[in-house]
This record gives sequence, C-alpha cells and structure tokens, in this order.
Amino acid sequence: MIRAVLTALFLSSLTAFAADNWPEYRGPHGDGHSDAKGLPTKWGEKENVKWKTPVHDKGWSSPVVWGNQVWLTTATAKGEKLYALAFDRETGKMIHDLLVFEINRPDPKDPYHVWAGFNSYSSPTPVIEEGRVYVHFGVAGTACIDTKTGKILWSIKDKELDCNHHRGAASSPVLVGDLLILTFDGFDVQFLAAIDKNTGKVAWKKDRKFHPDSMNGDLKKAYSTPLLIKVGGKDMLVSPSADATAAYDPKTGDEIWRVVHGGMNASLRPVFGAGKVFTASSDGGKQLVAIRPEGTGNITKTNIEWTFGKGTPNRSSFLIEGDKLYMVNSGGIVTCLDTKDGKELNKTRLEARGAAFTASPIISEGKIYIFDEKGGGYIVSATPELNVIATNTLEDGCKGSPAAVGKDLFIRTQTQLYCLETK
Repeated sequence: MIRAVLTALFLSSLTAFAADNWPEYRGPHGDGHSDAKGLPTKWGEKENVKWKTPVHDKGWSSPVVWGNQVWLTTATAKGEKLYALAFDRETGKMIHDLLVFEINRPDPKDPYHVWAGFNSYSSPTPVIEEGRVYVHFGVAGTACIDTKTGKILWSIKDKELDCNHHRGAASSPVLVGDLLILTFDGFDVQFLAAIDKNTGKVAWKKDRKFHPDSMNGDLKKAYSTPLLIKVGGKDMLVSPSADATAAYDPKTGDEIWRVVHGGMNASLRPVFGAGKVFTASSDGGKQLVAIRPEGTGNITKTNIEWTFGKGTPNRSSFLIEGDKLYMVNSGGIVTCLDTKDGKELNKTRLEARGAAFTASPIISEGKIYIFDEKGGGYIVSATPELNVIATNTLEDGCKGSPAAVGKDLFIRTQTQLYCLETK
C-alpha cells in the first residue's frame, strides 16, 4: 500500500513537471504569459541565483524549457558554426553542445548598418516538444534534434528556402500540429513555408506579395514570428511583415485576410485578446494596430478598430492582461492602453542608465518582468498604475527574452544562462 502511494505520488510529480514547460518564443501561449508561481522579485549576482552557466560564442535566441532540459542556440560571431545547447534545468550543467551546421560562406549582413552589429547568427528561438527540439538559423538551415540523445534526426538547407536576410535572420519557428512554420521575409523575397516535422520535407510555401518589385528591398524585410489563434472555430496563423499583417490557414498556407498598415522591419510577435489582434509595423506606418480578425481579403478599411503611434516598441512584443495592453519601447517607457479604444491610461519611464530594451516582457501573477541590455531587471505591476515593484541588476544584459516555469526564471544574457529562484 505504501509503495503504491509513493509510486502514485512520484508519477504525479513527473506529470506535473512534464506539463511545466516553456516550449517556444514567448511561452506556452506565444503571448508572454506564464503560469509560474512564486517567481523571485529580487535578485543579483549573490541573491536568488539558483545557477549560472556560461554560454559560448554569440546568440540572442531565447531559452525554451521542456521537462528537465533548457535549450537555446548560439553561433560564432561570423556565422561559420551554428550550435544547439541543452542544460539541466535543476543544476545548469550542460547536457548537449551540438554543432548543427558548418557554413562555408555565411549569409552576409550589411556591415554599414546598426542592425548588422545588433543581430546575431542565432537569433531565432527554438521550439521544443516531448523528445524533439527544432532549431532554425534562417537560410543557414533548420534541424530536428532528439532531446535525449542529441542525435540530429533531420536537417534541411534547401534552395527552395532561400532569401537574402540582409541583416540576419530573427523570425522564430512555430509548431502547428505536424507542421513547422518558418518565416522568410528577406531583402529580395518574402514567403512563409511549412516543413513536415517528421521528415523535414517542405509541405507548402506561400509568397507574401505585399510589395511592388521596384521597391527598395530594405523596405520589404521583416523579423516577426507568427501567432496561432482561433476565431469562430477556425485556426489562423497571424503573421506581421513589412507593410502588412496577414492571416493564413496553417494547413495550406492560403491567405485568409490582410491589413495594410505600412512600415518596415516588423519584429514583434502579435498578441490576441479582447476579441482583437494587436500588431505593429515597428518602423514607420501606423505602428500599433488593433484588428478584428474576421472576414476575408483586404480588411484594412473595415476591421481596424484603432491605431496608436506614440512611444510604441519597434522590437519587443506586447502583453495583454484583461482589457489592458502593456508595452515597453526601446527607451524604457512602459505604457498601458485600454484595449477597447486604444486610450492611453498611463506611462512611466524605467531608470535604465541609458540601456536599450530589446527583450520582450513576460507576465506572471500580475507582475510584468522587463529586462534591458545592460543587466537591469525590472518588475512592474500589471495595472494602469504601473507601479515599479523592484529594480535588479545582473552582470550583463539581455537581447533574448526570458522564460518562466515552476518557480524558476530563466534569463539568457549576452554571456550566461541564469536560473533565478527565490531561496
């Protein structure tokens, strides 16, 4: 009897632990929301650091978590070697250090633009599920890895999936059923592609014909990650790009609707709440756009509920809590909007010592966690008052976004991977 009870408790704990995951960019729902309880509110190099492990080379991908493993990617500074790394969730010990691709001539980045130094050759965040992790490096290749053995099950570097990223890739892959959805919004061509996750073969590919051929390619490229939503019982993959955001049938890649908002360099992941999709053009255009995700074809004139163009972020993604939308721009200004009409309810500036904000914030138990590029970590109330609950510091800053599962907060800085936990 005792043995049966102990076995039941053990299996129950394993099931709870296995369900306690952060499988993709911005978490289990793709929107920055975490079910974690009791995350630390205070930390520093000598406070509430459960473990800290160096990460070699350079990369801005965010950590993903499944079971007892934490995965991320990294690359040499010039992109000749591309790696997938796995760490033990409890100890931080490296489990796998896998050289996934060697590139003889890496896709060049424009050396005369700020984005060249800003981006890395491993910015896309992996996506993970039971037994498999999928890593993506733009045109340099995509691979599926057995998480237990570290064996590469398949890899693809297909000429059919080619574009000129111009300043590096950053769009993260998304799993929808048996399909791995990839985004290629390049200087020359722009398209979505679906890969069969079991074989690595291209299932479909759809051009995003948003721009005239004569347009400067710099105005066509983007870095965003799609979001899967359900509207009226129908799955839609909402994918921002330069000039427009479109929704697609994830099974076929067929376009359902499109909203033209202008702008370029779209890099955020959209969010869905209060019956609306919230997206942004990053640089130029209408910037923040609230869309009713209904209808077909070009719904620009009929389905834009409101727009907002003051102090919006051009890299980090939004958060929705109830009927409020929260955002932090690159200058550290946090803004709260009413999702019904876009009215600005409040804003505050974080004391960031001149640091830029690139990482997307996350939310847990009514608290927003925000990180800057110089080691600052801020906690702000998810209320219109935007109370600053705490300001913390690590030795280095973030360009990748955090992950939060259980009681653990995982932070990938420019040199380390941290696990923060209240002691």
